[in-house]
Amino acid sequence: MPLAARCLLLAALLTCLAGCGLVDLPLAADVAPWQTVAPGLQVRTMQPHNDASAQLVIARIDPEQYRFRAIYRPGAAQSLAAWQAQEPEASLIVNANYFDSARRALGLVVSDGRAYGQAFRQRGGSFLVGEGEAAVVANHAGRQRPPSEQAVQGYPLLVENGEQAYANPRGGERNRRSVIAQDSQGRILIIVAPFLGPSLAQLSAYLAAADLDIVTAFNLDGGRSTMLAIPAADYMLPSLQAVPTILAVYKR
Repeated sequence: MPLAARCLLLAALLTCLAGCGLVDLPLAADVAPWQTVAPGLQVRTMQPHNDASAQLVIARIDPEQYRFRAIYRPGAAQSLAAWQAQEPEASLIVNANYFDSARRALGLVVSDGRAYGQAFRQRGGSFLVGEGEAAVVANHAGRQRPPSEQAVQGYPLLVENGEQAYANPRGGERNRRSVIAQDSQGRILIIVAPFLGPSLAQLSAYLAAADLDIVTAFNLDGGRSTMLAIPAADYMLPSLQAVPTILAVYKR
């Protein structure tokens, strides 16, 4: 059974059993260990605080085996199916920047060396690709970043130097989530919560404490914009609204 179907079936089953009072034992924190679905590409599911509805689907990517490209269509948001049709060779597609009502990206987007938007400099984080290297970095006032070939931005910053970076109680609502992170080995992690994900404060604490070895992570545009496609894992999570910016990943 494809990963997406297993995730949906498991969540529905656990919700049903819990509602009927048939589940009274703690659930395993991890639904599955890392699964290699292609060379340099691994997938894993986790359940923060043993909550099936807060499930996370995580893709871990070796940047030495994959390249990254930010793709932006100003004012022309597209569904996941449309993005996949446009980028059939992509090994992974995830939504990226926040955007306004005119479908214009908020924050900086750099696509094939061309920059769009106004960079966030005092909040959140950036995913930068340049000279064959990929990095997830924190945005801090006064710190200059080198020119990039590809870039996306988001907020808030969730993990910095391996520590929880967000604890604002006003971020207490639960929602679908999308996150980009980097671990101590330089691998890039794409993380989504496809159901009713943790609050941002809970997610920040969980990602810093989990066995993911995350150094830096920041929030992408989640909620109705959350989308993820991993063809090698038979996983597709369509967004509930079209998005104008994606991050696409390709085999080198």
